[in-house]
Amino acid sequence: MSNYVLPELPYDYAALEPHISATIMELHHSKHHAAYVAGANTAIEKLAEARESGDFANINRLQKDLAFHLGGHTNHSIFWRNLTPDSQGRPTGDLSAAIDEFFGSFEKFQAQFNAASLGLQGSGWGFLAWDGIGKRLIIEQLYDQQGNAPVATIPVLMLDMWEHAFYLDYKNVKADYVKAFWNIINWDDVAARFDAARAGTSGLLLVS
Repeated sequence: MSNYVLPELPYDYAALEPHISATIMELHHSKHHAAYVAGANTAIEKLAEARESGDFANINRLQKDLAFHLGGHTNHSIFWRNLTPDSQGRPTGDLSAAIDEFFGSFEKFQAQFNAASLGLQGSGWGFLAWDGIGKRLIIEQLYDQQGNAPVATIPVLMLDMWEHAFYLDYKNVKADYVKAFWNIINWDDVAARFDAARAGTSGLLLVS
């Protein structure tokens, strides 16, 4: 069976400066994301051992470990691709039209996304997702790495609001970090995820 693997970044650690420092990017990717990959692989191994022995006494803990660590791996794999040193500034085409349709305007979408991200209690993510049931874009709050998100939604734009993502640069002024995020969004990547999700192909597959 194949293991989960830490993906390479599509840019250098320093590429997103001054918005995100090279120090944060290196720690975030090589330490935090790597730990989620290792945790997911360990959970998979332990579950295999439990099946082999027939001992499922720790099934609840192992399932929670898998959800948490695999969530962290998936979220970060999307997040890295959502970022670029050559941001297009704003979305265009179908994605821009959909944002206007479901949120009223880009500015209103941006305001709600900011509020959702900054309103998180504790650690988590703010993200834009495609709701395959309602056939619409929605903004969601993801607690920790895996909680509070309906399973039918597919993230297309994610913002990491864990302290390790910003504290060395912005201290406790999270609003400045969120403001900086808008300068480094890879709208081409977001649009590709949106198109894939809307077509019924999981945007989660677009991580490499």
